[in-house]
Amino acid sequence: MKKEPRGKRAKEGARKDKYKSARKGGDKEARKARRKAEAGGEEDYGDTLRALQIELVKLQRDVIQDGERVLVIVEGRDGAGKDGTIKRFTEHMSPRETRIVALGKPDERERGSWYYQRYLQHLPAAGEVVFFNRSWYNRAGVERVMGFCKPEETEEFLDSVVTLEELLVRSGLRLFKYYLDISRGEQKRRLAARAADPLKQWKISPIDAAALEHWKDYTEARDEMLARTHCLAAPWTVVRADDKAPARLAVLRDFLQRQSYRGKEPKLLAADPSRLAHFDRSLLEGWLSD
Repeated sequence: MKKEPRGKRAKEGARKDKYKSARKGGDKEARKARRKAEAGGEEDYGDTLRALQIELVKLQRDVIQDGERVLVIVEGRDGAGKDGTIKRFTEHMSPRETRIVALGKPDERERGSWYYQRYLQHLPAAGEVVFFNRSWYNRAGVERVMGFCKPEETEEFLDSVVTLEELLVRSGLRLFKYYLDISRGEQKRRLAARAADPLKQWKISPIDAAALEHWKDYTEARDEMLARTHCLAAPWTVVRADDKAPARLAVLRDFLQRQSYRGKEPKLLAADPSRLAHFDRSLLEGWLSD
């Protein structure tokens, strides 16, 4: 039998060692983050983020192997950090089995179709994780506030979406819904920073100015949406996102804590109740921005 060259064997061994290290959360950053979590000390954002992203890779390995279908809906006020949060999720996940769906306004054909139709074609297949950066909940938010749909269309959506999501979950889809909330002052600051940043010009739209002008309208729409579309099969998780870094970590932790996968590091996934909470009507009275 022909022997492999020593250099090739060494490289293969190094790859296997690296794989084992990542699987056990054993690289330097993950060990540091785990020790800090165990000691209750102040965490380093970079170390903790890397440790959580290693957990995401472990999870995705099981999702692919078991043919699971995972959908993560990320909603929130303009400037709340939806793009950045999704980016931290997907940064090191497999691009073949991970998709981000951020649909623009519907075209003429889509406006003449069943409202959910253009979203349903993007649902995950077996082994996929899909992120909706905004979703069918546009109808209960921006479309309602800006008058892009009729009041009866909003009402029909609020009446039907829970049934739709229950059917999807019953079919085996794993569905997670996050709402990122920020204060009015923080939104104003972020939208101004966006307008001044040449790398974020693609984010600017007329809706930005309307977000501040219609602050109270968006608050009312948010409150009704959360209260009427929160259900056991597809609950809402709300996030205080004025501080971007800890908010991102809180979402990643919550998502991972609610999963079952091989090699899970539970001590890394302790919840931060000051940043994130599973929806309850009491949150509408002071916990969320008004």
